[in-house]
Amino acid sequence: MGRTLVFGDIHGGLKALQQLINRAKIDIEDTLIFLGDYVDGWNDSANVISFLIRLNTTNRCVFLKGNHDQLCYDWLITKKDNPKWLAHGGLSTIAAYKTISLKEIDTHLEFYQCLKDYYIDDQNRLFLHAGFTNLKGPAYEYFPKMCYWDRTLWETALALDPSIQKTDILYPKRLLLFPEVYIGHTPVTRIGKTTPVKATCVWNLDTGAAFKGSLTCMDINSKEFWQSDPVYTLYPNENGRN
Repeated sequence: MGRTLVFGDIHGGLKALQQLINRAKIDIEDTLIFLGDYVDGWNDSANVISFLIRLNTTNRCVFLKGNHDQLCYDWLITKKDNPKWLAHGGLSTIAAYKTISLKEIDTHLEFYQCLKDYYIDDQNRLFLHAGFTNLKGPAYEYFPKMCYWDRTLWETALALDPSIQKTDILYPKRLLLFPEVYIGHTPVTRIGKTTPVKATCVWNLDTGAAFKGSLTCMDINSKEFWQSDPVYTLYPNENGRN
C-alpha cells in the first residue's frame, strides 16, 4: 500500500520538485496531494504545470488551488495585467509562458480549471491552500476564495493559548472540525522556521520555497518529511520572490 504525501508551495521551482521526488523515493503507489501555488517565483512556472500534468498519469494526484494559480489563470484568460500579481512573481510567470506552445497552454487551462478549493480524505483530514472562515467548514464558506486567500486560520492556530482545552467555550470552533488540517500559503520562515510547523491541528507545509527556503513534502501518516536544497541555490541567477 502506498503512502500519502503532501507538498508545500512550489512557486516555479521545478528543479526543487524533481529533487524532492527523488529524495522521497516516490513510486506509482503513492498518492500525492499538492497544496497549490505552483507558479510565480522561479523561472519554471509553466514547466511545473506541464510536469504535474504528466505526473498525474503515473500517480494519483490531488491538485489544490493556490491564490497565485488563480491569478495566473485569470491572466491567461483575460491577458490583463494585475499590478499586484506582477509585483509578487507574475512577471516571471509571464516570461515562462512565452516559452511554450499555444497547444500546451490549452492543457494548462484545463489543469487550472480542475483545481480543487479543498479536499477531505477518508479520515476527515482537510487539505487546502490557505484556510477557511466559516465555523461549519469550507463546504459552507460564503466566499470560496478564502480557501486560497485566508490567513486567519493559521494565525488563530499559532496564537491559541496552549492552556485552553478543546472543551473550553473559548476554543476556536474551526479547529474542532478536523483532526488535522494541511495548508501552505504563509511561509513558516516568517516565524523563523525552516521545516513543517504544527500549531494545534494545523500543519503548515510552506517552508519558503519562493524565497530562501526549501520545498517540502510530508508523509501524512508517519510525519516523515523530505526537503529539497534551498530553492534559490538551484536557480543561482534569479531572485525568485525575494
